[in-house]
This record gives sequence, C-alpha cells and structure tokens, in this order.
Amino acid sequence: MQRVAITTLGCKINQFESAAISESLDKEGFRIVPFGEEADVYVINTCTVTAKTDAESRRLIRRALRANPGARVVVTGCYAQVAPGELKELPGVSLVVGNSEKKGLAEILKGGVPAEKVLVSDISRERSTEALQLESFAEHTRAFLQVQNGCDAFCSYCIVPYARGRSRSVPFPQALEGIRTFAAKGFREVVLTGIHLGGYGLDLDPPATLLTLLEAAEAERCVQRLRVGSVEPQEVTDELIAFLARAESVCPHLHIPLQSGDDRVLERMARRYTAEYFRQTVEKLVAALPDIFIGCDVIVGFPGESDDEFRTTVRLLEELPVTALHVFPYSRRDGTPAARMADQVDPRTIRARGEILRALSERKKREFFGRFVGRELPVLVQYRGRNGLLVGLSRNYIPVTFAGDEACGNTEITVRITDASAEGCQGIIIPG
Repeated sequence: MQRVAITTLGCKINQFESAAISESLDKEGFRIVPFGEEADVYVINTCTVTAKTDAESRRLIRRALRANPGARVVVTGCYAQVAPGELKELPGVSLVVGNSEKKGLAEILKGGVPAEKVLVSDISRERSTEALQLESFAEHTRAFLQVQNGCDAFCSYCIVPYARGRSRSVPFPQALEGIRTFAAKGFREVVLTGIHLGGYGLDLDPPATLLTLLEAAEAERCVQRLRVGSVEPQEVTDELIAFLARAESVCPHLHIPLQSGDDRVLERMARRYTAEYFRQTVEKLVAALPDIFIGCDVIVGFPGESDDEFRTTVRLLEELPVTALHVFPYSRRDGTPAARMADQVDPRTIRARGEILRALSERKKREFFGRFVGRELPVLVQYRGRNGLLVGLSRNYIPVTFAGDEACGNTEITVRITDASAEGCQGIIIPG
C-alpha cells in the first residue's frame, strides 16, 4: 500500500479539490498520511496568485524531498497550470498535473509512472465543469461544494483566468444534488464555492443564476445551513439582498471583494464598479440584515497607488459597516497587465499600509463581535479546542467557544454570548 501525503495552498476551491483527490486515492487503495511524515508520493496542490505563493510551492517540494529523497513528487494546481515547464525542471519533481487533469490523479498514480512528465492541457478551451465527488470531509460538520470554476473578469492584477480558464458552472441539477448529498451524509452546513461564484449558471443552457440555486435549495430545505462564498459587488443585486433577508437556511454572511476604495485605482485594476457603488451595496445589505457579517478583500500597494488614494480607501472602510478585512500586499505577477505598469510601490510602503488596514480589521471585528454580548446565537458545534472548550460557528460567521459535552458535536445549539474579542466570542449553552 503506497503512502501519499497531500498539502494545499490557496483558496477553498483548492482545499475542496485536495479533499476529493484524497478520497479518490483512498478508494484506490493508497494510504493517506500527513504531509510532514515519510511518504512514497507527495502531492502539492499549488496556488499562483502571487510570486510568494510560487516560492512557497517550491519550498514544499524541497521539504518533501528532505522527508524522503526517493519519493515521487507530484505538483498540481494553478502554479502547475501556468508554469509547467518551470516546474518540471525543478530537482525531484516527478510529475506536473494541470487543473483539468487533477481530478484523475488517482488513476494516474495507480497506473504507475506516466510516459509524459507534464500532463497539462490548454484550460482556456474548457467549456464545462462537473462537481467533484466527495463523500467525506475531515471536519464532519461543514462541507465545501464547488459549483463553479474559472473566471472571465481578467482584472489587471490577476493570473487566475489563465490558471483556471473561462467561467464554467456545474449543471443546476448536479449542484442541487451535491447539497442534498452532503446533507444526507450528516453535514449540517454546506458552503457554496467557486472561483467566480457570482457568475454561476450564466454559461448553462438554459441559464441559471446563483440566486435561483439558492432559492431552490431554500425551497426544499436541502440542508440546515447553506453559506455563500465570495461574491463580486455588482452581483449583490437587490433581488439577492431581499432573498437573504427572508431566507431561513442561507446564512447572513457574505464576502465581497473591494480591492480598493479609490475609483482611480479600481479603474487601473479593471474592476467593474465604483467605490460609491460598493458603499451603497454594503449599506443596503446592512439595512436588510443588521447582523450580517461582511468580509472584504483589499489590495494595498497596487501600482501607482498614491498616499491620497490609499487614504481614500481607509476612509471608506472606516465609514462602512463591514466586519473584517482580508488584506493582500500587492505582489507583481508575471503575465498580468499590472506587472508591466509603471510606479510599482515600494515594499516598505506596502507593508506599512497593510499594517494600518490589518489594525482597522481587528477593530472592526472587535466592535462587531462585541455587539452580541448578552444575546443568544445558534452555534454549530465543530470540535473541542486545545483548552478543552467546544468551538463552534454562528450563522453570521462568529467563532464561539464555550464549555459543553462531546454529545453536542455536529449539532446547532443556542449559546448566550458572555464576552467578546477580536478573535471571536465566548458564551454558555442555553439548555434546550
């Protein structure tokens, strides 16, 4: 029985795909071991959003070879898709597998050593996608369901359309069945994910939308809790907001990429909205769902970003009722228009701006979580932490810790919040 170790960089889509690869390998008779242990095969599912993630992938290749110099090292994911020639020349790399081919990795490994060292097709030619079959997850309470892949946006800083191809959606019946399947296997929450989730269904015939998928799942109560991943600002329509306000199973939580709060920077980024449009969208959401958790992506140090443009972003975020910021220091990515732009920002300036926004995010989270002290929240119990307390997640994405019995695991219980910090809330169980 060959031992296989898998590690994953990047987005939730990659996490989902790695879990599916792991499950398929297990079914084919391979033994899955932690990445830090000695294995016969190491699979590195890479990200290529920045040059830093490429460097981390190379570091993991070296780490695998230190653990077992005779192991086969398989590199897949987005870095493998966009730079297969570079990766195949690295010492110790046995096989480079593209994003379209990764779903068949179990069959590839079962067949022994392929004649070709690089199995990467032209992903831009892909016109369809399918849901990966995944029956179990390490944390058996929440599961991620990939219903969309690829992106047609071509933002000037982003390599993802080249790594993932055009926007492609899982057929509507399959997507709905995926939610049902997870629920039948005991998952209390399903998180819908995609590279450009808000574009779900537009490529299908007949067309569908993310909203129609959510409405169908809500109508039949497919699962106890359904959560939506990242959605672009222009895709948070009035109809979606109205639906979220009345839905019982869909969680009041959205992640909406902002990237910059200055219109000049947004234009250089090739983003398709203005700062004012973003402001209005957030304000509509909070008016309809006062307790909604809104996370935002923000890029600092985009080429040409002046002090004044950065201050404009800070002012907007200070004023808006957003909950948390995912702050990304701009990193030049070869192959994108932004990499060729003049006025690349000094790394020290980027670090300083990042620290300002991360401090703002901590304050925003502390204030948001603090609003719930004294209130009761439904919390899905996930696991027991190292301190002996149970750890769970509220519907509006608040981490909550509390004392309780193991029997509470994988159930949604009511917790009264007693204290809060920037990391989450603490509480006590309210007997049912």
